[in-house]
Amino acid sequence: MLTAEENEVFVRVGPGTPAGELLRRYWHPIAVAQELTDEQPTKFLRVLAEDLVLFKDKRGRVGLLADHCAHRGASLLYGRVEERGIACAYHGWLYDTGGNCLECPAEPAGSMFHLTVKHRAYPVQKVIGLYWAYLGPDPAPVIPHFDIWFRKDGRRRVVVHPRVDCNWFQTMENAVDPAHLPILHQELAGGRERVVTGSGGFTNQVDHTDLDPFPYGIMKKRVYKSGLIDEHPMIFPTVTRVNNSSEIRVPIDDTHTMNFEPFFYPTPDGSEVEEEDPAVVYLPAFKNPPDALHPFTRFRWDMVSAQDTAAWETQGPIAARTLHRLASADRGIVMLREMVKENIERVQQGLDPLGVVRDPDHAIIDTNLTHGLEYMRQRGSAQLDYERAVSRPY
Repeated sequence: MLTAEENEVFVRVGPGTPAGELLRRYWHPIAVAQELTDEQPTKFLRVLAEDLVLFKDKRGRVGLLADHCAHRGASLLYGRVEERGIACAYHGWLYDTGGNCLECPAEPAGSMFHLTVKHRAYPVQKVIGLYWAYLGPDPAPVIPHFDIWFRKDGRRRVVVHPRVDCNWFQTMENAVDPAHLPILHQELAGGRERVVTGSGGFTNQVDHTDLDPFPYGIMKKRVYKSGLIDEHPMIFPTVTRVNNSSEIRVPIDDTHTMNFEPFFYPTPDGSEVEEEDPAVVYLPAFKNPPDALHPFTRFRWDMVSAQDTAAWETQGPIAARTLHRLASADRGIVMLREMVKENIERVQQGLDPLGVVRDPDHAIIDTNLTHGLEYMRQRGSAQLDYERAVSRPY
């Protein structure tokens, strides 16, 4: 069990909070790039408990600014996008993508007042069809060149999950919990060769599980009695790489989370391809009504991701870890909590936390993706059924 004070350290993500400052040392995907268009050049976002506006100016440059204008707080979501930036609809204060105020139109001719105004702004990059943002202090690191995102010998598809109505840390504890798969997902992820045994699912088919730290997080491994090995990493702090996909969980605030899932499909002959923006699939709601909370909604049970989301959300918007009774199968949960605490301390000491990369020319980082692709091939129909499910147009 954790104390209430210990739980607060993990769950609060706003500016100045321990976990919030840790998470601000990493780049996070915040939106699908194709959602910004000439017709709709602005998008409101809430990321790490900050209200922000993503916009694209008429030169094609993309910026991320605090939503409320520095003048009198009107929302920049309704700003007029111009060649040089975005102008507040209320009084026309014009900001560029760096948050510099370029004009205050109602001020007297020759006034330099605009030079005294600096609006909160964050850098944005486009990678694999997603806009990514960095909300931390300068200098910004680079987005790590993980194989699942940066390999050239394949194509990608991005699946956008429905909003998760709970704290980010519930989703990540799931990533280091090897015991839940053969039970929670027994009907969907069992594979043809496994025998389901009721409440225990196909746990009896698992010989043992391993959880080991590696340079970018925790490697989770299940070894089945059949000899099949399921091995994939939790990439610290917010990514779960499973077979040929990576679920990237992004805290919206303390009780809501975004979930983007890029898939990678290697070319049959290993040849490199020039990839345009990946196709995007938006999954339907996992519950009905879609905006209600447990127990006033009902989750669908025909998708692995929907089952996971039900397990996360029914713990409550913020899990009551003061009441949890961890067992021997929960050693991954303990490892993750210790990893978060250690890296919060590193940030407080002015050091880079785990997995932060500074070299823009670093090599592709191996996350055991090749093994994941082979495991997917061996599993056969179970994985293919999931692929068909997330590929259907809705």
